Amino acid sequence: MTSSDNGQIVVIGAGQAGLSMGYHLRQRSLPFVILDANPGVGDSWRNRWDSLRLFTPARYDGLDGMPFPAPPQSFPTKEEMANYLQAYAEHFDLPVLHGTRVESLERKAGRFVIRAGERHLEADQVVVAMSGWQHPRIPAWANDLRPDILQIHSADYRNPGQLRDGSVLVVGAGNSGAEIALDVADGRTVLLAGPDTGHVPFRVEGRIGRVMVPVVLRLLFHRVLTVNTPMGRRKRPKMIAHGEPLVRVKPGDLLEAGVGRVGRVVGVREGRPLLDADIVVDPSNVIWCTGFEPGFDWIRLPVFKDGYPDHHAGIVLDEPGLYFVGLKFLFSVSSAQVHGVGRDAARIADAIVTARENAGLPLSV
Repeated sequence: MTSSDNGQIVVIGAGQAGLSMGYHLRQRSLPFVILDANPGVGDSWRNRWDSLRLFTPARYDGLDGMPFPAPPQSFPTKEEMANYLQAYAEHFDLPVLHGTRVESLERKAGRFVIRAGERHLEADQVVVAMSGWQHPRIPAWANDLRPDILQIHSADYRNPGQLRDGSVLVVGAGNSGAEIALDVADGRTVLLAGPDTGHVPFRVEGRIGRVMVPVVLRLLFHRVLTVNTPMGRRKRPKMIAHGEPLVRVKPGDLLEAGVGRVGRVVGVREGRPLLDADIVVDPSNVIWCTGFEPGFDWIRLPVFKDGYPDHHAGIVLDEPGLYFVGLKFLFSVSSAQVHGVGRDAARIADAIVTARENAGLPLSV
């Protein structure tokens, strides 16, 4: 199937970034389609571990045009977030093509060409509305672990029922690792490997959190730490490269649950994980909470710098017509968060309008 609809905008990804982009394109009556590899809207949330809840209260979890349907101070589950995104797409009649995994994006004869299985689409503008966390990252030497050690990445972990009897080594001490370590700790010996990332010094669900969360989200993350402020520009490279402090889990929570803290896993010795203190551990299960690779190798355009998209607040200056939404610190810390993605989508939609006006392309469906 080939589509060469003149003037069409293609949005790649139907998570919160892609749906936000669709909403703002719809508000401007622009012609677009959203491509998504999943069978349904919200599946990227449904496919995460069962006990996952958002770090932000519901009052900050709605996208532009539609509040989140829950008590403002409640913290939605992953299923509630998935259902909200599905309802959002239906409410605004956003044109999502499901089961459409993009295999390549390139430019030919001045237009973008998108290949997704049997679908070949052409477009004047393309918005890549995906996070930079697409392909699970697992060290190559994981293949040297004994075959009787069950290995699973956080991307595939759902609940403790997937694990074998016996102890668990969780590799990676960021938010995912800490939360999953608590999830599997009931009745098991659990070790959490990795350096201390620090933690938010208050409970996000508590009284102090009710005061501090708005300050952190809407002032610090949304307005202070941006590409337009000296502090934001100074902090941005480090914040992109490294993880955030623990938000919900506190060191005392891990201690109370009996989760042991150990150093980095640096390799394998005789089929077992080797720690940086030259200590060998012998788990029955290893859960890799080691992050993700960007997974943008299907973009066959010279738009990368050190393996990451080179853009200015989502606009790719060296490849006119190509935009990004949803990346970590795209414009601010809030760019990869539900409450912040709409601002970026609105700005990119305005940039698309200007580009289409300058190129004489149609401005309405």
